[in-house]
Amino acid sequence: MKNLNKKTSFIHKIIENFLKNNKKNTLHTRFPPDPNGYLHIGHAKSLCINFGLAQQYHGQCNLRFDDTNPQNKHNKYISKIKEDILWLGFQWNNNTKYSSMYFNKIYKYAIELIQKDLAYVDKLKKSEIRDYRGTLSKPGINSPYRNQTIEENMLLFQNMRLGNFAAGTVCLRAKINMQSPCIIMRDPILYRIKFIKHNKTKKNWCIYPTYDFAHCISDAIEGITHSLCTLEFLDNKQLYQWILKNISITTYPKQYEYSRLNLEYCTLSKRKLKLLIENNIIKKWDDPRLPTIAGLRKRGYTALSIKNFCYNLGITKQDNLIEMSSLESCIRKELNMKAYRTMAILQPIKIVICNIANHIQETINILNHPNNTEMGTQNIKFSQILYIETSDFKENPTKEYYRLSLGKTIKLKYSYIITAHAIQKDKNKKITKIFCTCHLKNNNKKYSIIHWISKKDIIPAEFRIYNHLFTIKNPNIKNNLLSHINPNSKIKKYGFINKNIINNLKKSRYQFERIGYFIIDKIISKKNYITFNQIVTLKKNCKK
Repeated sequence: MKNLNKKTSFIHKIIENFLKNNKKNTLHTRFPPDPNGYLHIGHAKSLCINFGLAQQYHGQCNLRFDDTNPQNKHNKYISKIKEDILWLGFQWNNNTKYSSMYFNKIYKYAIELIQKDLAYVDKLKKSEIRDYRGTLSKPGINSPYRNQTIEENMLLFQNMRLGNFAAGTVCLRAKINMQSPCIIMRDPILYRIKFIKHNKTKKNWCIYPTYDFAHCISDAIEGITHSLCTLEFLDNKQLYQWILKNISITTYPKQYEYSRLNLEYCTLSKRKLKLLIENNIIKKWDDPRLPTIAGLRKRGYTALSIKNFCYNLGITKQDNLIEMSSLESCIRKELNMKAYRTMAILQPIKIVICNIANHIQETINILNHPNNTEMGTQNIKFSQILYIETSDFKENPTKEYYRLSLGKTIKLKYSYIITAHAIQKDKNKKITKIFCTCHLKNNNKKYSIIHWISKKDIIPAEFRIYNHLFTIKNPNIKNNLLSHINPNSKIKKYGFINKNIINNLKKSRYQFERIGYFIIDKIISKKNYITFNQIVTLKKNCKK
């Protein structure tokens, strides 16, 4: 059982007390994404909490898109968000919900607040509203329009609805307390004018509710019992409660906060992720270097590994910067059990076995997984011309270097012992060939082991190695995010893969022995030229 499923967190205790005291009720949660970008791993944590708890307590969870801002390209992202949720293995309750479904009701509740003298139409400019609001150390100042009569505000709001004001010239604000120590309670904006065609409501509206006004009302309309969100919405809780308290709504959801996910070397801000795309740092939302669900999927992460990572985090109120190794260990643990083994050479250098004729070859049968015979076997060839990693040979090695060098003997994995005795260089003094002698009899000594591929077994391949996108652990605390981009976040290498892989393309994820785990990029791969994305390195790298 994973931590999120254990009934130990404060959220579990809240839910259990609720169910105990309200035996006729069931748990009802929601996942309310803003369709202005792709989901990232922080959203995955929220999905695991909201859908996971609903499943655990036999409740239900709604998927509701916060489409209160018509400027967002909703259609572009809604289908992708749904795709990611389903891929992770979650299913929302009944039909998809949208905040725009409730625009008529939300509008009526706005009128109710005006009629109660709890809302007014303000004609201050945006900059003036910001200045009047004050700061953390300076209280706000009442707007000169705050004391308009109910009749005046009703007429003004009606004219807002009819489109008789230019965008940005007026807005509807709640009348709460400009002296409040909580800035969000200093007469927040409830409605603004936007002459933009909406994805769902088309041109029916030219005024749109703010997220804070629409969110709590949408929760109440849907009968949400527990509105679970991250700690950044803690201040919004006061407004959430104020709105519901002052309108004639029949249900009263309660908001509870937990810590948001912060992951090393990543940004989980959609605004900042957009900034990376706009500045051509990355091309798309599904770039394997991004912590988006689509990016992680393209990188080779499985739905189970992502969920296990989120479950292992638990539900707390303590913000932490989570180590990237925690995420990597989840996929590594899964692939260690499931991944098909094969040998690949990412930076090849040629080996010539001088005491074997060119026409001679030997077939060696090896397991596809050392601990799972049910995964079958494969045949590899041993012949005169082989390829090893360039890093597995040094002309002038240090004492700590234990792989191949002149006069040194090593073992080729699954095969024979060889000793290097000569090298060949090109005009740039780069080593192009290593001449070796093969020892057909094993003297029972222990030798260092390296991987290899026969020339008779190779097909060319491209390997994309991914490193951290940022050079610092917490790029979110820096003002200039783009100045901390890692120039080596993506490295392409060109080498060889064992051609046996063609018979196992359905498996897609592989462990390249001594290197790491990789996935085939099926979109750009060809039959005789396969492109791989690195998923994660091996936990213990045997190279030195």
